[in-house]
Amino acid sequence: MFDVDGTLVDSERDGHRVAFNAAFAALGFSYRWDEEQYGRLLEITGGRRRLASFLLAQGHGEAEAEAAARSVHEMKTGLFSDMCRQGTIPARPGALRLLDELGALHVPLAIATTGSRAWVTPLLERLFGLGRFVAVLGGDDVPDLKPSPAVYETALERLGVDRAAAVAVEDSRNGLVAARAAGVRCVVVTNEYTAYQDFSEAELVVDGFGDPGELRVLAGDPTLLEGGAVTAGTLARVVEAGGVRASDGQHRPAPPR
Repeated sequence: MFDVDGTLVDSERDGHRVAFNAAFAALGFSYRWDEEQYGRLLEITGGRRRLASFLLAQGHGEAEAEAAARSVHEMKTGLFSDMCRQGTIPARPGALRLLDELGALHVPLAIATTGSRAWVTPLLERLFGLGRFVAVLGGDDVPDLKPSPAVYETALERLGVDRAAAVAVEDSRNGLVAARAAGVRCVVVTNEYTAYQDFSEAELVVDGFGDPGELRVLAGDPTLLEGGAVTAGTLARVVEAGGVRASDGQHRPAPPR
């Protein structure tokens, strides 16, 4: 089971952030989120929740913040969906290779994300093809967003697999907590926004899928990799390893400088 934002695709800094800023400008708001600020805001899952929380912090009343968040998020979703269709949002190196490997082995695949299906669907179709996924679940398909386990619990039901045989691939602390709360083992593939979060409950923490260039193992057992990459065999070994956690490995991610 795969998360999307920041995991399969490199979408946050030059995707969602850009679309949010364009929506602010189009609707007459003076707010602009720089890269550092947006990184902090990502601690709140769900774009609309993120917006509402931000607007409340700027002094807007609750009703005003909710209404503005709806308007901005609706426009942002349309803008970001267009970016997805145009191919502006790239897949992370190695993501397609891993999905192809799993597909060749007839491993059932699911998407479990907090993102809206309005943009998740066109993005997946363009980059990977929707046909490879048994289930595609977004934030509008479940009552609660990550770190709630709801999306993973629903994905398990759709896949028809036992949680002991499943692996989640995530990029963030919130995603890891959601997967573990659903009883699912988790491999974390960090990005520049999430590299310094606490992933001690993960089975393996790496900074990429392994294509191209070097992959760094940030925590966990390096022998889970194959040829220096996260592969279908890696995920199978994670299932077989059972209760091993990244905190049992050599080290944890270093704190930011």
